[in-house]
Amino acid sequence: MRSSNKLTDEMAELLLKISSMLMTSGANTNRILLIMNKFTILMHVDAQLFINHKAFIISLTDKRNGDKTTIVKRLPPHVVNFSTISSLSEAGVKAQNENWKFKKLKAEIDKIEKESRHSQFIVLTSVALAGGGLDIVFGGGYYGFLAVCIGTFFGLFVKQFLHKKEFNVYLGTFMGTLVSSAIVAAIMQFFFPGINPDIAIATSVLFSVPGVPLINSFIDFMDGYFITGMVRFVHGLLFVISIAASLFIVMYLFHIQSL
Repeated sequence: MRSSNKLTDEMAELLLKISSMLMTSGANTNRILLIMNKFTILMHVDAQLFINHKAFIISLTDKRNGDKTTIVKRLPPHVVNFSTISSLSEAGVKAQNENWKFKKLKAEIDKIEKESRHSQFIVLTSVALAGGGLDIVFGGGYYGFLAVCIGTFFGLFVKQFLHKKEFNVYLGTFMGTLVSSAIVAAIMQFFFPGINPDIAIATSVLFSVPGVPLINSFIDFMDGYFITGMVRFVHGLLFVISIAASLFIVMYLFHIQSL
């Protein structure tokens, strides 16, 4: 039979897994704490959580026997996945209503963690079409649509490839947007020289715009989590700088005066 200390450690590890899944999937700090609170109530524990962009620290106290434990967990690279956030939120509500035991709760969290994503080809194609559609919305025309679709497809492929190889995330963003904007600039200049490439080049990098980190930084500031909010803001700002640097290089190489 498991000792109470071991059970407390397992509960702490499970709570850290839940919080890290939420953080890396794009949840803001208040959302993380609200969902975590559901699980701590269910487990009959008191949890103090230190949230950082790169690591979490949890100090757990079992209300039933007084056992205490503290565990530190480094976070994997962040990949926005709102499905994971929704699934964990729903699991927390369902677990409370049905009074799940720890074993069942752990199995459900493991199941959510292993849920399959969409295939890479579907993601690449969907994002490429979305980028091309934005080009039309902004007045770029159908030639620009074609160029942006091709550029975005290969740019995102490069970014995903570098992410899987655990390259620096900012370098991955820089390389992805550089490939995307360079392909678009080349297509527009060589095949459609009479068309202004500005809109097409600008929309070809929109797949890398750090909307989630910047929005979450604002939400964290409003909720009073200033340190986490500042870290998220700087994280998003570095993505913006990476995108700007890639556009500067493409503009210089292709002699484009302005966007």
